[in-house]
Amino acid sequence: MKPETLDILLSLVIAMVLHELAHGLAARALGDATARNAGRLTLNPLKHIDPIGSIFFPLMLAAGQLAAMGHVNFMYGWARPVPVQPMNLRLRGAAHPRQLMAVVALAGPLTNFALALIGGLLLYTPIPPMFLAYFILINLTIGIFNLLPVPPMDGGRIAVGILPLRLARVWARAEKIGIAGVLILLFIVPAICGQLGFHFNPFQDAMGAVLPWAESQILWLTGHGNGV
Repeated sequence: MKPETLDILLSLVIAMVLHELAHGLAARALGDATARNAGRLTLNPLKHIDPIGSIFFPLMLAAGQLAAMGHVNFMYGWARPVPVQPMNLRLRGAAHPRQLMAVVALAGPLTNFALALIGGLLLYTPIPPMFLAYFILINLTIGIFNLLPVPPMDGGRIAVGILPLRLARVWARAEKIGIAGVLILLFIVPAICGQLGFHFNPFQDAMGAVLPWAESQILWLTGHGNGV
């Protein structure tokens, strides 16, 4: 296995485990013990990793980019979702299931952004910079991607929490398409369009612009560059 593959795999495991753990800890802090009772408040990767989403799909995505371009420009994967019961969530004794579920959802991406900052700070240490480069990239990608306002992504649940009730109910129904629907829209449809001879990949185009900007901000905030 190539060193960069090990760097990517280790970065993915850390990013995904702590992302899911953050959801569970946030839910526990708000009164829901579902994740704890399911044994998910743990750093054990085996409790969080989805074999397809956490290992196979990201490695195939990375391998394809390394073979085609010689570098990894974009990463995506997913872990087993932490179980949360919104009706158990409480703030000062009051139940606000939609709004508090949005708080739980936000905890995951915020954790990834914090990890990216930590990665920038660790560039001052002897830790190999190539590993830290992948670590920063993967955490930023997972954090930004999960903020897409489409259920079942974290951003979709945040949207359900802040939209007016009528719109929230409509938007929540979109969660039925699941992660498979998201992957079809973001990867399969653009691939088919490419085979048909025209470019349609708004998500990757947007990520291609946002990720370099986000990386520059991490480097600026940790004293490694001027930012933009």
